[in-house]
Amino acid sequence: MTKRLRLTLAASLLCGAAPCAFAQTAAPLPMAPASAETEATLGSGADGAVRFGDMILIGAESGGIDVFDLSGKRVAAHAVGNIRALDLRGSLVAALDGPKNSPLLFNVSTGGALAPVGLSGIKPAMTIAGLCFARSHRDDTLYLFLLGDEGAVEQWSLYAGQAGGMEGRLARRWALPSETGYCAADDRGSVYISQEAVGVWRFDVEPEAEIKPEIVDIVRLGHITEEAKGLAVAGDGRLIVSDASANRLNLYDPQADHAYLGSVAVGGGAIDGLEDAGSLTVAGGMLIAADDDNAPQQPNFKIVAWQALLDAAKLPARAAPPAPARMPIVLPSAETAPVETGGDAADDPAIWLDAKDPSRSVIIATQKQSGLYVYDLSGKELQFVPDGRMNNVDLRDGFKLGGKDVVLVTSSNRTKRSISIYTLDPETRRLTDVADGIQATGFDDPYGLCMYRSARTKKHYVFVNQGDGAMRQWELIATPAGKVRVKLVRELPFATQVEGCVADDETGMLYVGEEDVGVWRQGAEPKGGQARSMLAAVKDNPALKDDMEGIGIYKLDAKTGYLVVSSQGNDSYAVFRREGDNAYVGSFQVGANAAEGIDGISETDGLEVLSGSAGGIYGEGLMVAQDGRNVSPPEYQNFKLVPWSRIADALGLQKRK
Repeated sequence: MTKRLRLTLAASLLCGAAPCAFAQTAAPLPMAPASAETEATLGSGADGAVRFGDMILIGAESGGIDVFDLSGKRVAAHAVGNIRALDLRGSLVAALDGPKNSPLLFNVSTGGALAPVGLSGIKPAMTIAGLCFARSHRDDTLYLFLLGDEGAVEQWSLYAGQAGGMEGRLARRWALPSETGYCAADDRGSVYISQEAVGVWRFDVEPEAEIKPEIVDIVRLGHITEEAKGLAVAGDGRLIVSDASANRLNLYDPQADHAYLGSVAVGGGAIDGLEDAGSLTVAGGMLIAADDDNAPQQPNFKIVAWQALLDAAKLPARAAPPAPARMPIVLPSAETAPVETGGDAADDPAIWLDAKDPSRSVIIATQKQSGLYVYDLSGKELQFVPDGRMNNVDLRDGFKLGGKDVVLVTSSNRTKRSISIYTLDPETRRLTDVADGIQATGFDDPYGLCMYRSARTKKHYVFVNQGDGAMRQWELIATPAGKVRVKLVRELPFATQVEGCVADDETGMLYVGEEDVGVWRQGAEPKGGQARSMLAAVKDNPALKDDMEGIGIYKLDAKTGYLVVSSQGNDSYAVFRREGDNAYVGSFQVGANAAEGIDGISETDGLEVLSGSAGGIYGEGLMVAQDGRNVSPPEYQNFKLVPWSRIADALGLQKRK
């Protein structure tokens, strides 16, 4: 698709069936008069403003930070650098010192007094052109977005540091293809970035979310004539953007898919009009707009009542949007070393509990580009087995091989289209291949896998599926030579793609995730058992968002406990009862553990839950989940460990005694 065609399509999406020519037409604009203007700044420019109580702090570039009252009279000036771009959360002010290419932090107090706040850890890999704060609606983490003059974007998490200061940790980095300069966040999950020559974009604030640009408006083909500059989010949720070269302000409604609401110019009163508006701030019922062209060498800020702008645009006043729904957040306690390649690589874990010494328990995890990893509970790599593109893995103990009980590990091998089979040595904690040659699946691309040990027959089985919904069950059989082969015992076809599955050895139930549909349950025995039925459909539970991925079981006793399911589409984990009709209990998300320097978990494929005690903080069990993004700092995918006690406390669940 050509670039011109892509832009044409974007314009048609923005404008619908009606032509966009009106966006370029010099029609009379409704006017909103300024109620006040500040005195000229003491520096070389005017860019960036925040309101704190009855004070307005502005970036005066070479003059530092000026402080004005609400009538525009200067009450203080702070020579703290060459300042442009300001933002505020609570009493914390962020400012950009251009020549030093560094963000600065201050605590502001009565009268606009500023106290420097130490900031460490932030090392931008670009020339900074703008900044803004954003606060997570999930867990209240404070982020600082830095914009580069060539389109780079960096998001930094801010945490309490030493001696009352703040520490920054890189959460993620991405790039737009040309200059950016302004951003604003609504603290409800969105950050907006203006790309001067292109338009305005919306991104998800959460670092664990996919970096997916959503166009709000586009230069020339939409409602912005030539330059998109400052932008702000009002308390009523509306977005306002400076259409700078047209000397007007555009209004949009994020609650209506960012519908364009109209444009307003500032002027028509006793105070001269606003031209080529730079930074915009909406706070305390007023718009504060940078007017760098106020008069030769006299840049200042115009103050406009927000209601006056709404009246000019013929828009009704409205209340603030409701706060987004929040899920309980639990924190990880450890993470494994990242896998050795980028892209979609890490996938599915299994946990072996060392009953003699729980601290020696291990995690066996797939790398679907290369093999299997074995990690200890600190996340340290113990072994790597480069046997092919391993997708899913599971294990069971008590398998009779060579006259003794062994820990048997199986994995779906996409390279050989087979089932790879290993034993785990409890002493060395290393895997040994015991497959009786290649155990072919007959699938073009074997995908999900789980194991089952029948309480009735004591036989061991393995289930494998592939992307078209096909699923099969094999019995695992020991050979006289000390190897293991498989014997096909059942076909279990599904309508669409399946992957995640888990079998409950005590109850004889099999649970399978049909990714876009929901979670199914049926008997795990090759013959007889419960017929297939829907446990939870995506369409029926708003807490579920496809894909349905990994599934694990937490066992309180032989019959009761919980199922944990990865709801990949909203980076959460749904919990259902193990017994009865598998009633939905609740959902949780895994956030960043600032104290341990561990990021949260997102886009989880596989997971496993251990019910037994692994000692220490894992005395009541744990969950291990694949982290599909592994941000802060951005690294290759890995696996995170979460104590069951934290999950249970967050959702009011029981713990195994």
